[in-house]
Amino acid sequence: MKIFMIVDDSPVIRKVARRILEGIGYVVSEAEDGIDALEKCANNMPDIILVDWEMPRMDGVEFINAIRSREEADQVKILFCTSEVLVTEMMKAKRAGCQGYLLKPFTKASLQQKLTEIGIEAIAA
Repeated sequence: MKIFMIVDDSPVIRKVARRILEGIGYVVSEAEDGIDALEKCANNMPDIILVDWEMPRMDGVEFINAIRSREEADQVKILFCTSEVLVTEMMKAKRAGCQGYLLKPFTKASLQQKLTEIGIEAIAA
């Protein structure tokens, strides 16, 4: 089973994403910011990460840079999540190593579409 980590300081966003992802067959882990996520990745590296742009302690781009510095994370797919179209931040995230972007609020359909776009096949209907 694929592990999907949600990294977002909003408990509501994590809850919504968890329901969607568990409903389509993923094992889900959560982190409230980049530092929490790095600690959890050290114990169990996920296959896919959805990371928020703006978080306390470590933002999304800093997290992407940090996780990409780990050899064991070279195959991890990363989606950068934001509520605004911030071209400069999106370009920083892309250069840091994310594969795609997801705008909030998202739906099951928009999340599945983004997963398909970054080469993740559906695991459940």
